[in-house]
Amino acid sequence: MSATKTQTWTDDPAPLLRAGKGFRLDKVDPESTPGYDGGKKAGKKFLKECFSELDDLQERLFAAHHEDEAGPAVLLVLQAMDTAGKGGIVRHVVGAVDPQGVELAAFKKPTKEELSHDFLWRIRPKVPGPGMIGVFDRSHYEDVLIGKVRELADEKEIERRYEAINDFEAELAEAGVRIVKVMLHISPDEQKDRLMERLDRPDKYWKYNPGDVDERLLWPDYMKAYQTVFERTSTKAAPWHIVPGNRKWYARLAVQRLLLNALEDIDPQWPAADFDIDVERERLAES
Repeated sequence: MSATKTQTWTDDPAPLLRAGKGFRLDKVDPESTPGYDGGKKAGKKFLKECFSELDDLQERLFAAHHEDEAGPAVLLVLQAMDTAGKGGIVRHVVGAVDPQGVELAAFKKPTKEELSHDFLWRIRPKVPGPGMIGVFDRSHYEDVLIGKVRELADEKEIERRYEAINDFEAELAEAGVRIVKVMLHISPDEQKDRLMERLDRPDKYWKYNPGDVDERLLWPDYMKAYQTVFERTSTKAAPWHIVPGNRKWYARLAVQRLLLNALEDIDPQWPAADFDIDVERERLAES
C-alpha cells in the first residue's frame, strides 16, 4: 500500500472483512475498525490523503478503456439497513473521482414492467461498461433480502435466485468486471439514533421514511436473511465484505481501500498516443 503522512492501515482490511467459510454476522462488532488502529481525526485525514491515488487510478482506467467494446471495469455493490451510510460512501468516497467515469444506479421498488421480467432484467443494463466504476445503491440482492423477509417470493424462487446471482456475477467477472460487494453493518441502537436525528432536524426530514420503522421491526429477520446471502453468494469471483458501519469515517476508509485494491489489481496504464507526437508538436507550433 502507498505510504501516507498520517496513520495508515496496520493490515489490509480486505481479508479481515471478507465473508469466508464459517462467517457469522452476529460476531461482527459494528463499532470495530478492523485493520486500522487510528482514531476519527486521523482516519478522516487519511481518507483525504488517498483521494489523489483513487482519482489517478480511476482516470487511467477511464482513459485506457472507456472506448473499448470489452475490458475492465469496477462494480461497487452497496447493501445495508436504512441509515447505514450508503449515500455517504457515494459522496465521500466515489465522489472523489471524476464523475464522467462513474455510473450510479439506485434500485428502488420494482415497477410493474420490471416485475413482469426476471429479477435480473433491470440489473443487467446498469452494469458498468469498460473503463467505468459502477455503483449499485442497493442491488439485485434486494430480491433475496426483502423478497425473503417480506415473502414476496416463495422459497423455491428465492433458492433459484441465489444460483442466478452467482452465475450472473461469475459472468461479469469473466468479462473483466471487478466486483466489490459491501454490506455496511450498523447496530439497531445506532440506527435508532440516526433515525431520531432525522426527526430532530428540519434539514433531515426529507430523508425520513415512516416505512423505515416498519422494516426496523423486522431486524432479526433481515440479519438472518443477510447471513444466508453471505453463505450462498460470497464466492471467489465476488466475495462479500462486511464493513462495520457505526463509525462512518471508518466505513468510508474501508470502502475506499477495497476500491483501491480492485483498481490496483487491474493496474490500468495510460494509453499510448495513436498519432505522431513530433508531427503534432510541429503542427501546433505553426498554428
